[in-house]
Amino acid sequence: MKTYLSGAFAVALATASFAWSGAAMAETKTITFLFTDDDQAYVERMEALSKEFETAHPDIKVNFVSSGYDAVAKQLPVQLAVGEGPDIAKITDWQLAPYYLDMRPYMKDPDGFAKLHGDSLNTLRFPGVNDPQSINGYIASQTFNLPFVNKTLFEQAGEPLPKPTATLKDIVEASARVAKATGAQIPFTMDRSGHRFSGAAFSYGSNYVKDGKFFFPDDAAKRYVTDLYGWTKDGSFPKEMWGAAGGTQYKNMGDEFVNGNVVTYLAGNWMVNPFQKKIGDAFDWTAISAPCGDAGCYAMPGGTAIVGFKRTKSPEAVAAFIEFLGSEKVQREIAENYVILTGADIKDPQYKLESKNAKEAMAVFLGSRNSVPQAARDLERLKGSSAIYQLIVQRMSQLIVGELSLDETFKAMSADVDKVNEALAAK
Repeated sequence: MKTYLSGAFAVALATASFAWSGAAMAETKTITFLFTDDDQAYVERMEALSKEFETAHPDIKVNFVSSGYDAVAKQLPVQLAVGEGPDIAKITDWQLAPYYLDMRPYMKDPDGFAKLHGDSLNTLRFPGVNDPQSINGYIASQTFNLPFVNKTLFEQAGEPLPKPTATLKDIVEASARVAKATGAQIPFTMDRSGHRFSGAAFSYGSNYVKDGKFFFPDDAAKRYVTDLYGWTKDGSFPKEMWGAAGGTQYKNMGDEFVNGNVVTYLAGNWMVNPFQKKIGDAFDWTAISAPCGDAGCYAMPGGTAIVGFKRTKSPEAVAAFIEFLGSEKVQREIAENYVILTGADIKDPQYKLESKNAKEAMAVFLGSRNSVPQAARDLERLKGSSAIYQLIVQRMSQLIVGELSLDETFKAMSADVDKVNEALAAK
């Protein structure tokens, strides 16, 4: 069974729809799998894999629920906190660690699973929260944020692509020249996301943590925010890209790039497969190296995981499904067909890169794996990091649309961070 849900009520509705799973079907164990991804083909394949699992396990029913990222990010923590929610979900929030189910006791071959996924499983093991040997799920993807560029527009403008040593200022200014020469609507943009914002912040020299507490914005972050704001004022980074949505809402800008409206788009390697499918031969494109700054040329790391939750009434069924999805066979297929850097150690993956554009872009992403600052990796695992990302989106948006001045934005961000620190200290 597949359910499509969107909006803030998505997870709540999904839970209500399937809360009867354990009781209503005495002979069949029903589990709910909540999934989200920007690649619709990947979503459809995960639905098909759920059905394949059902065929092989007639005593287990998988309710596959597809929802938007924003709904999952906002509603899933709330659901889990009150003992509700799905049995399994794809997540990006590592702070859900207290809710994970340790599936090691329920798996047929836990040691084989652990060997295949190796050290990546440590990402899901928080000291003092999860057992050091626990199997809570698996890392579905490893991601890196880099700029995509429309090569055809650069060529039409007679503008060389930014070099690997280019600063963000170099990249944005080159993109603005290309847009002016070609008539492209959007010189530079990025997803409406605090995570997407943060890579260049580290390149500028920012560090979100000081003396064990969140500290933002520091002087480097203020320089970065000031530059971004200046680019919204001169049209290089059109304010409509972030100002059109409200609050902390996530917004993907990929379709604008696909339509040829964007010169440079800061996203990540999860977009390589959708781009090669959607763009086809409409124009040439690739990825370029991470923007450089005073501190270095840093790619922001990220990732997704598929995990089981201990609120489930069917831990054996959840473990069997995770063991199936996380198997070498399935992980190889997903890695190769959807161009995903998995946590599983897949030997010599043959990525289905259908064009030279996709091959070039993937090579850049693979080459960026060593350009990640440790501070960024640490930030991803810190409790409260999601709140920092959200306040960045909210305050940056208010700045961009003129609700706040620069000084007011910095003060509001700092006050927000103080509240996050206070909330963390109180727990």
